Amino acid sequence: MSIYRIDGTLFKKLLINGAVNLTNNADRIDELNVFPVPDGDTGTNMKLTINSGARELEKINSSSLQEVTKKLSRGLLMGARGNSGVILSQLFRGFAMGVEGHDEVDAIILSKAFKKGVETAYKAVMKPVEGTILTVSRESADEVSRVATPDMSIEELMERLVEEAKRSLKRTPDLLPVLKEVGVVDSGGAGLLSIYEGFLKALNGEMLELNKADDKEKEKTTAQAQINIENLEFGYCTEFIVKLDDEKLKANPFTEQRLRNQLEKLGDSIVVVNDEDLVKVHVHTETPGEAMNFAQKFGEFMTIKVENMREQHSHIVNDEHAVAPAKKEKKEYGLISVCSGVGLANIFKEMGCDYVIAGGQTMNPSTEDFLKAIEEVNAKNIIIFPNNSNIVMAANQAAEVTEDSRVMVVPSKTIPQGYSALLLFNPTSSIDENVEVMKEQLADVKSGQVTYAVRDTSFNGIAIKKDDYMGILEKDIVTSEHDRLTVTKNLLDKMIDEDSEIVTIFYGDDINEDEIDIVTEYIESKYEDAEVELLEGNQPVYSYIIAVE
Repeated sequence: MSIYRIDGTLFKKLLINGAVNLTNNADRIDELNVFPVPDGDTGTNMKLTINSGARELEKINSSSLQEVTKKLSRGLLMGARGNSGVILSQLFRGFAMGVEGHDEVDAIILSKAFKKGVETAYKAVMKPVEGTILTVSRESADEVSRVATPDMSIEELMERLVEEAKRSLKRTPDLLPVLKEVGVVDSGGAGLLSIYEGFLKALNGEMLELNKADDKEKEKTTAQAQINIENLEFGYCTEFIVKLDDEKLKANPFTEQRLRNQLEKLGDSIVVVNDEDLVKVHVHTETPGEAMNFAQKFGEFMTIKVENMREQHSHIVNDEHAVAPAKKEKKEYGLISVCSGVGLANIFKEMGCDYVIAGGQTMNPSTEDFLKAIEEVNAKNIIIFPNNSNIVMAANQAAEVTEDSRVMVVPSKTIPQGYSALLLFNPTSSIDENVEVMKEQLADVKSGQVTYAVRDTSFNGIAIKKDDYMGILEKDIVTSEHDRLTVTKNLLDKMIDEDSEIVTIFYGDDINEDEIDIVTEYIESKYEDAEVELLEGNQPVYSYIIAVE
């Protein structure tokens, strides 16, 4: 029997099915990344974003479409990661606006809601690019707006939406030359199509399940995981910070690996970060007490938080150890940056950053991650350095929804840009003056990266072989060879000219001293006027990140 009206209960079913379908296809979508670098993350970002929204829907039992979509919009906003995730959140934000005032809608209003989503998403993007998720959303929405009638079934409308989304996706290489050159369709558009296909499958009675091969270690927040939350193997999300104590360390020497090994016996989703005398721990476990008892051998607790993921609420344990943060007066300035790698994090902290969010190309922070950082910094004026083009939108989104502080984003798209801009921070100037000067500085920095290829392809006439190294200048692959040193030298030659004064090299966790000495000697012998600065970044994926000013 056909369906002619859709309410909140049915939409919730569709959304969860769409989230599962996207999750099952996330790896394939990641592989559509134009650059053959080991960090294609569009599918991952969209998966994390949509599942953030799906989790919010699990908290609402309303059958009202406007209430359900409003809840979804909030969840997507908080969980939005990367440009594709932010655009996805805006599509459904506009969709929610389109059904406002309606507990259920017919095909006509539903088609208008899709159109409203497209309008909202386009407004959120400063320079919309066609041949992307924006195009797929717009052309599919235009199609259903054209064909919708009051007596059209919801199934038929969604069939037309999916059909046009498929056709639009196939056309994306004709609109974006780089897609045609590499031989792929747009990854963001493919992600959106997966969601729409999940919608249609649910309307036809096909409820999907997560692929068993889905990596539980990487992602435990999918829609299906939330639906079956009672079946979680490790139900307590445990976080704490330990301040290392010299006396305790005499009897129990501390290493990150020792703590990590013990935590692996107790649970999963483990993160251990050591910053001087502080150790931050995150673990999912059934026995939070055992994890904390072992960690306490090395020092004293600063904070403790245990969240019962099955009960969907948080509470503080071990009150005698937990330090309740007192209400502090806001300081004048706060600085937040994003980077991946212990060395890079330390560099940005030493330069005055109050909070460094762990993330980057392979792990884009969400809007909620930025909001947590903003709250933690507790300043009247806050400047954010995203340091990645795929993170700027999430940072801007967090700035827009923050009410208690003045938050501005310096749209640094690379680590070199963020590093160079941060050097210009002046605590005696206004936030507007600081951001203006910093934005001007971004254009004066050349950014280069050396990494390896994950597949055979060609780019700008350069033949690239899997596992070969590539030199990336700004957004272009400019050299590719089997030998990493050759690639690094080629990249440096394209970056350094007679006007170059400073070459800053952040070397990754795969670089040894002998190799960095060779690179340094190459620069000093060939470019005598350029000063070389070496910084241990410890970043993954990218062997070298290079700044030339």
